[in-house]
Amino acid sequence: MNESLTPEQRRELQRRLEEDYKALCANVREELLSSDQNSYAVLADKVPDVGDASVADLLVDLNIAEIDRHVREIQRIEAALRKLADGSYGYCMDCGEAIAAQRLQANPAVARCYACQTRFEQEEIGGAHPTL
Repeated sequence: MNESLTPEQRRELQRRLEEDYKALCANVREELLSSDQNSYAVLADKVPDVGDASVADLLVDLNIAEIDRHVREIQRIEAALRKLADGSYGYCMDCGEAIAAQRLQANPAVARCYACQTRFEQEEIGGAHPTL
């Protein structure tokens, strides 16, 4: 376990992770129920106007993207909680060094130290150059 974290800090981070987990699960549940009630796909099939159909399709896509984002965050939180349980919480998944306590407090589910996260983002984003 990251020695730069006190037992009290670990408990507080675990509490925050568990709260975020519950809130995100509730959000996903609400969004899924709402999407059943507001079936934009059905609307898209029934509208005669192509513009209206496009708006309905966009609403469906946005709803799915939001749910997908929440599910990915839930997975990050679950990974952090597993690491807390097995004692490996607070270490960078790339370099293995301790993640700064301030970084963990800002985002308890973070998996990389600042340097590795920066490098990861540069490689991910830097590889895609606009063609225009």
